[in-house]
Amino acid sequence: MNFIHQPKKEKIQLSKPIVDPTSHIVNTYAGNWTSIGPANKIIESKIGDYTYTMDDVTINYAEIGKYCSIASHVCINPVHHPMDRVTQHHMTYRRIAYRFADTDDEEIFNWRRVNRVTIGHDVWIGHGAIIMKGVKIGNGAVIASGAVVTKDVKPYTIVGGVPAQLIKERFSRGVAEKLQLIAWWNWPREVMEERFYELNDLEMFLEKYGQ
Repeated sequence: MNFIHQPKKEKIQLSKPIVDPTSHIVNTYAGNWTSIGPANKIIESKIGDYTYTMDDVTINYAEIGKYCSIASHVCINPVHHPMDRVTQHHMTYRRIAYRFADTDDEEIFNWRRVNRVTIGHDVWIGHGAIIMKGVKIGNGAVIASGAVVTKDVKPYTIVGGVPAQLIKERFSRGVAEKLQLIAWWNWPREVMEERFYELNDLEMFLEKYGQ
């Protein structure tokens, strides 16, 4: 795995991932310039370059793009319990821990792995939001704090509520389509450094690169 631990003061100097030592990470890949905050639990996921998480974030079986901002207490892909059994308690599949068997029930864990959550690039997920199983979130979208997202979210839209509904378009469709075509999140580091300050001026940015 592409993870290292470093003091916070050195974070800005490193391109490799920063993972807070209080976080629990299992079979997960993180790209360059990523930052995983305190008390995260991340299971079998992929996290793109420059994406960061704040504290107490849970991510299960998810593909997350580059430059995403994930606020504290977000839960991505909360795992399901088997409701068709006599009991929903996890003793029926975490059998070893309860000394009911010498093996766990891998069928349940494989079931949880299907329908992964997919999150695009430059997505902002607000405090306490929950992204449910199998949801796909488009590039540039915003998920409002406390939202429960049960359906796919289109690129460059803002959604909120329980269940989450469209609040408004982040930009006009024309602007959103141009940004999708520019795909600045795929620029190599040297290009980002050259064009970094242009990211603050949308009109100029589109005029220059949206041809």
